[in-house]
Amino acid sequence: LGSQTLFNTNRTWDQKRIEEPLCIRRSTNSVHKTSIVVEAKNYIEELKEKVEKLHEDIAGSSEAISIPVKATVETLDKGFRISVFSEEDCPGLLMAILEAFEELGLDVRDANVSCSDKFHLQAIGENEGHADDIDAQVVKLAVLKAIKNWSECNED
Repeated sequence: LGSQTLFNTNRTWDQKRIEEPLCIRRSTNSVHKTSIVVEAKNYIEELKEKVEKLHEDIAGSSEAISIPVKATVETLDKGFRISVFSEEDCPGLLMAILEAFEELGLDVRDANVSCSDKFHLQAIGENEGHADDIDAQVVKLAVLKAIKNWSECNED
């Protein structure tokens, strides 16, 4: 009977020693999953706010852009094709557009740019790691906002 009690005590102690780290791992894993979900939710809310602000900025602008600039955005399998064209030279516009890409977290994978006499940009951009977070409309609004801001700074 004494050896049986000792065996049961050892067995119980061994089970606790094995189960305890598993419980800690489960709770840590649960906390980790929760923090990922919370971070994703916060990131999505942040993107929604950016989209809303872009909508307000574009809608609130009753002034037309003084230089005619055409911008198009197409959705690709991975990312977007962004084209911006103007019949006039537009010094500084490229930087304004690239800053808009950066604000969106858009990585330029390939680009063709001409800034002599006319302005022409054709770029392939990807939102690395967050492919479903933005769509073509959000990218186009950001590009149009960049063009508008650039135009207002160059009216002088």
